[in-house]
Amino acid sequence: MGTAASVALGATAGRAEAQAPLAQTLAAGTPSLSKVSFTVNGAARELELDARTTLLDALREHLHLTGSKKGCDQGQCGACTVIVGGRRVTSCLTLAVMHQGHDITTIEGLGTPENLHPMQAAFVKHDGYQCGYCTPGQICSAVAMLNEVKAGIPSHVTADLNADIELTNAELRERMSGNICRCGAYSNIAEAITEVAGRQA
Repeated sequence: MGTAASVALGATAGRAEAQAPLAQTLAAGTPSLSKVSFTVNGAARELELDARTTLLDALREHLHLTGSKKGCDQGQCGACTVIVGGRRVTSCLTLAVMHQGHDITTIEGLGTPENLHPMQAAFVKHDGYQCGYCTPGQICSAVAMLNEVKAGIPSHVTADLNADIELTNAELRERMSGNICRCGAYSNIAEAITEVAGRQA
């Protein structure tokens, strides 16, 4: 019994010693840094980031592109929506290192105050915002959503999968359901998107 106890005690001590350097590293808060390079709004960018940095934080805190907003930080409100490779992404739910080599467009890359993107101009025309906090995500989502419709990507309410998709009210609302407007400007947002969709058609 004495021998067995000594062996068990020795094994426990050995494991504790082996884990000590890892515990000290974690306690010191030393981040694991990774280099990531991608194209943001047409410009090549390279960052060295903590591997746990979200795309949203990389854009806001490291590249100072603060148009994309941190709302719920759980991917439910859509305020952080950006366009990655032509598809909309909730940037709070994805890590920056996952987008090595990708082409990213934020609200800042869609247009300028002097030369607004058609969707931005339509939001202004139809008063598609109140406080404006969700507006960058709404606009990025709407731009990418119209590209999805054009590409024939169906939604949960698409009636005929074999026909060209018609952007009905139900189709539009289903596709934009991931973007929440706490001010309730939904009807104005729908009017703005419908106008731009009509121009594209």
